[in-house]
Amino acid sequence: MAISQWETSQTRHCEHVNLDVNLEARLVYPAEWLPDQAPRVFGHRCSHGMLCNQFAQPACIWAGTNPDHDPFQV
Repeated sequence: MAISQWETSQTRHCEHVNLDVNLEARLVYPAEWLPDQAPRVFGHRCSHGMLCNQFAQPACIWAGTNPDHDPFQV
């Protein structure tokens, strides 16, 4: 059976909430009998996304409120 879990990919400072946030990816690992396959990424989120959603203005793609803005893009 496949295993799905959220893993931290980066830690950055977010100006919107003025805190350090964890950028996380939802990875799905294959079943034991398929060990040669890499995990698949099924989603991204921010550890403080719920806090950003309480503000009246849209935040970013990581919070899920503004898909056109990624403040952490290098």
